[in-house]
Amino acid sequence: MTAGRRVAGKLGALLLTLFLASLLVFFSRFLVPGDPVSFLLRGRKPTPEAIAQVTAQYGLDLPPWQQYLQWLGGVLVGDFGRSLQYRQDVTTVIGERLPVTLGLVLMAGAMIAIVGLTAGIIAALKRGRVLDRSVLVFLTMLGAIPSFVGSIVLIAVFAVQLGWFPSFGSGEGFLDTLYHLVLPSIALAVVFVVLVGKVTRSSMVDQLGREHVEVATSRGLKRGTVIRRHVLRNAIGPILTVSGLLVAGLLVASSIVEAAFGLAGIGSLLVQSVDRLDFPVVQAIVLFVVFAFVVVNAIIDILEPWIDPRSAAGAGAR
Repeated sequence: MTAGRRVAGKLGALLLTLFLASLLVFFSRFLVPGDPVSFLLRGRKPTPEAIAQVTAQYGLDLPPWQQYLQWLGGVLVGDFGRSLQYRQDVTTVIGERLPVTLGLVLMAGAMIAIVGLTAGIIAALKRGRVLDRSVLVFLTMLGAIPSFVGSIVLIAVFAVQLGWFPSFGSGEGFLDTLYHLVLPSIALAVVFVVLVGKVTRSSMVDQLGREHVEVATSRGLKRGTVIRRHVLRNAIGPILTVSGLLVAGLLVASSIVEAAFGLAGIGSLLVQSVDRLDFPVVQAIVLFVVFAFVVVNAIIDILEPWIDPRSAAGAGAR
């Protein structure tokens, strides 16, 4: 299979996945108990005239399939409708909160990559030794800490007792925002560091036992060169796959961390919108998470053959 056909196939699968996701995201709202009209009329007398006016204004009187087509047409041009709670365009509501969540996820992702990869590599190179066992015990202990518990501990220790970091809000300005996101990023990254660290160790241990690594070592190549060229490069496949899966996990888990630290991101917005039956906002956020997950994994699938040529050879053989 040529590279062009492979990329075209991935893009086709991406579009099909997004289309199916849009169907699921939109029509799932009809399975949720509760009436958006009642929420829209809060504080007003639900007269037949008022109900008819609100129903027509938000297109709730149309058949479900027609509502879907109108919604999908708007989505394709960046229009997700109006928020029932804020009475603003959904894109405006989400756009005001998205930078906070993206900053949180990017900072947490950097921590996961640095700590997870480093811990996994050290454990693999020292496998069977005290350092290897210590790293595994450390990762296991981290994995047992839920995000909300980690948030509480970080706030209690580093914000309340030591006063090193703020415990609430997202700050103002670039540097102040980064400062406010340090503790939330650590709380968000902890569980995922464990996964990346263990996958990195397992993948590297598998490569270290391969024949081509022994041959390279026997030829007198320096250990660092062998690790870099013959171990890390071949071990990167499973690590990339797991990294792609983490995207959706980080975006979803951010809601817990944002609530704990009082961050106005899309995670906390999703929780509020579900509670208040703000379907347009819920649909937009869920679709954004699906889109981010699918796109990142598609990019990883496309880039993997260039990083690890064996995956392309295996795909061609199949």
